[in-house]
Amino acid sequence: MEQFEPDRLSPAQLAAAHRTLTRGRGAVTRRSLLRATGAGALTLGGLAALTGCGIPAAKREGGAPASSDHSAAEKVINFSNWTEYMDVSDDQKHRPTLEAFTRRTGIKVKYTEDINDNVEFFGKIKPQLAAGQDTGRDIIILTDWLAARLIRFGWVERLDASLLPHAYANLSDQFRTPDWDPGRAYSYPWAGIPTVIAYNTKATGGRKVDSVTQLLDDPRLKGRVGFLSEMRDSIGMTLLDMGKDPAKVTDADYDAAIGRLQKGVDSKQIRRFTGNDYISDLDKGDIAACVAWGGDITQLRNDNPHVKYAIPTAGYMTSSDNMMIPAKARHPSNAERLIDYYYEPAVAAKLTAYTNYLSPVDGVRTELAKIDPKLAANQLILPDKAMAARSHAFRSLSSKEETAYEQKFAELIGA
Repeated sequence: MEQFEPDRLSPAQLAAAHRTLTRGRGAVTRRSLLRATGAGALTLGGLAALTGCGIPAAKREGGAPASSDHSAAEKVINFSNWTEYMDVSDDQKHRPTLEAFTRRTGIKVKYTEDINDNVEFFGKIKPQLAAGQDTGRDIIILTDWLAARLIRFGWVERLDASLLPHAYANLSDQFRTPDWDPGRAYSYPWAGIPTVIAYNTKATGGRKVDSVTQLLDDPRLKGRVGFLSEMRDSIGMTLLDMGKDPAKVTDADYDAAIGRLQKGVDSKQIRRFTGNDYISDLDKGDIAACVAWGGDITQLRNDNPHVKYAIPTAGYMTSSDNMMIPAKARHPSNAERLIDYYYEPAVAAKLTAYTNYLSPVDGVRTELAKIDPKLAANQLILPDKAMAARSHAFRSLSSKEETAYEQKFAELIGA
């Protein structure tokens, strides 16, 4: 486990250090659990027409009617989230931004950290959603591929744009038009998760590593290269390196990327495919370079100056975790007020200072700089427009594609 030196860290970085040292199944750890199974079904029927409020609607195939809203009579929100994904006070007894929301609105937030894995959580709420019943939750946070599935099934409430002025105005362009929810009619991102290349200069002899080609072909890295067990990240980064767009991936493109990685496996250039457990190996130098998640690297760099990251010229992948209101929720209007609240830059800055994840909120940089200038300058947390323009997302997959692609990837990594 990494050793942190408090005199080298800002207050925000101390909080990040504490989370790393005490994390069990935390927000970083969950990234090793996100890979969908063959049962996934991520297709969307196509893009719907523009609505009067200017937000395109994602297609709802389930046709579930809007729930009866009890927000006016019941000043409460039931909020389910991942662990270590909300700011807490130094004594661990308070959640400052949630408590400030309650003071402002009178709405009490029942906050539960009961999401540890997308598939597991989906299994927990699927019976109620399929039966058209209230899940007991007003806000849930799901990774983009599962968010797409719930939208397709019609198991998510359509958002009322009139209650989301900050969210619609301040949403970063990078996250505005995912193919599974164009215009964000059913979801707003809680955080972005960039996938980059990381390397340890002690292990590379001071050399920079900044491309998948280098990871796969540089003989000086043989046996000390890591890729991620998240299909969309490892395949996506490989596709970009091959000059292919993951947002338009074809079966032939996918097979070519699998083949490219298979050569790295067969030649033993690739040491292994991992979840976030690459962190310790990268820290020690057992892995010299790897495909990595930005949140991990931000935290690891606080303590180890030899750990660097690079954005390939070909671009990088970004996924998102997203706030959604499940169908039949009792308090959708209250929930929308909370969603909008987290798009106020001052509030978003407080959250970002704690989580160190990429913020989807425009205007947060100035506010974050008041808390920690170093974090505000971190491109993995707040990419500038040039870096954001190099970000790519993996397109939604059909049920058939999902099954085939995941099976091929599982065979590649030996899962």
